[in-house]
Amino acid sequence: MTHEAVADPVRSEPEHDAPAPGARTAEREPEPGRSKRLRAHAALRRPANWFELVRFGAVGASGYVVNLLVFAVAHNGAGMHYQVAAVIAFVVALTNNFIWNRHWTFKAHDGHAGFQAARFFVVSVLAFGFSLIVLTLLVESLDVAKLPAQAIAIVSATPLNFIGNKLWSFRT
Repeated sequence: MTHEAVADPVRSEPEHDAPAPGARTAEREPEPGRSKRLRAHAALRRPANWFELVRFGAVGASGYVVNLLVFAVAHNGAGMHYQVAAVIAFVVALTNNFIWNRHWTFKAHDGHAGFQAARFFVVSVLAFGFSLIVLTLLVESLDVAKLPAQAIAIVSATPLNFIGNKLWSFRT
């Protein structure tokens, strides 16, 4: 019996079919982002998250009304520039929304109110910056009336605001 005729008992496949060292194979490593998708899918199936979203929407609706009322009074009543009126309306609505979201939406009584407020402020400022860009584009580029433009801008920033507050400001 010659050396070529003896099969290697450990290796039954030809060498050219073996993966290169360090090569990724489907069996060894999960696909990128799979665990995030699984967590997101699990979160979507939890009824508590949907109730939280409904409460966030109710608080947002109250903040929306507060924001539009303050904006209307500041811009139409006091004659302020629409962007200044938007900033004032944001600050008043921010205070309203923080109190309601902390105590009712996310029930975040255990966390330090100061840290939560700081995080809420950061998330809200980022969402406000986005809404201010939308407001300015609607008014300056598309010639939308200022009050409806403000309403659209607020709605456009809501998803960003919810996700930031749920995952960071009031996380448990």
